[in-house]
Formats: sequence, C-alpha cells, structure tokens
Amino acid sequence: MNSGFYNDLDTNFKEALEMSKRDFLHDELINMLINGNIPQKQIAALRLDCLNSKQEADILIGNLTGCDGKIREAVALTINNLLNQNKDYALYFYHKPEIFANATIDINGNICRLVIDSVSILKNNKGFTTTYLKYITKFISEAFDELNNFNFRDKKYTINKQLFKLYWCLETLKLFVNIIDINVLYSIIERASKEREYTIREKTAQLIKISNNKIFDSIKKELMNDDNYYVKNIFK
Repeated sequence: MNSGFYNDLDTNFKEALEMSKRDFLHDELINMLINGNIPQKQIAALRLDCLNSKQEADILIGNLTGCDGKIREAVALTINNLLNQNKDYALYFYHKPEIFANATIDINGNICRLVIDSVSILKNNKGFTTTYLKYITKFISEAFDELNNFNFRDKKYTINKQLFKLYWCLETLKLFVNIIDINVLYSIIERASKEREYTIREKTAQLIKISNNKIFDSIKKELMNDDNYYVKNIFK
C-alpha cells in the first residue's frame, strides 16, 4: 500500500480531530453534508441534532449509501438517534425506502443494525413498508440464486458476501412476519432452513418462532433437531 494512502488517512484524522473541537451552526453542518470531504461530512452527520425540513433530511440520507464507510455509519447513527428521539421525523424519511433497503445490506454490520432499528419505526407507514419489502425480498431471491449457482472455484469472500446479505435481510424480516405474504415468507423460510451456514438457519428459526404459524411446523421440527446448538436452542 502506498504512502499516499497513509498520508490521506493521517490528514483526515487530524482534520476530524480539529473539527470535533469546534462549534458549528446548523446551516454549516448541512452545507458540509452537501459539499464537505470525508471528515467534514462525518463530523457534520454526528453533530446534527435536528432536521428543519424534508430537504435537510434528503441531504442527510443522501449520504447513507454510495460514500465512505465513516460517513455512512455516522449518518446511520444520526438518523437512528433522530427517529428514536422524535418519531415525527419519520415523516421526512417515508419516501426513501430504496435507500433504507440498500443500507440494510451494507458491508458494515453496525450500519445494518442501525438501519434496521430505524426501519422498525418507519414500518408503520404502509407505502414505505410495501416498497421496502419488495427490495428486501428481491435481495433475498438474488442471494439464493447466487448461492445455488456457486461451485468449488468460487472464492470464499464471494460466497460470504451473499450470506452476509441474506443474514441481514432475514434479520429485518423479523419486523414483518405478520405483514409479509405468508406464501412468500414460507418460500423464504423453506429455502433458508436448508442453508449450510448455521447463522442463516438460526435466523430462520427465529422467524418461525416469531411467526408462530402452524404452516412452518414441519420445518420447525427439522430445525429443533438441527446439528447446531444455537439453531435448535431457539425453540427452547
């Protein structure tokens, strides 16, 4: 790795450290979210403690995907804090289900957790939930297709990427077991229960337990006798 990378890293750290000592006006924070560099956007997101309009919310959530991980995590944290402090902020985010869906499968697990917690508040809006679930079920279907087509030549990180995506999609489905079409849910659970990775089977068992629907009884019986302790222990 070249020295330029470390120089940039050191410069960004020093700038973030200096900025953390300063006070900023609200408008300055919004402007940094629009035009700032990595440390400026990160600090701006972390310092933002209110939103005055839907436009400001759009600027904030516009940094939840497609940018540096430090920015994404700061934005995910701030959105989550705002929604938990004041549920009225949900009105500013209902029109962005696609961004929340994409952020649900971020490569950073901390972002996934924060986004799913935010979605637990936003799910009360039918329009948001309908579109969000379309994306999540699409991601699940894509992950299954990729996993079905893998062969011994595929690199492990490629497989793990799909398992990671599937893991967080199943985690978020726990919020929607009583909303999603039961036939769609059954097809997902049936396929996921056969996945070799135990964490996927564990999430599947959790979905079955939350649903408490007899349609899953045969799958539940199989998972109750799973070779993995964490999977079968879900039903104890």
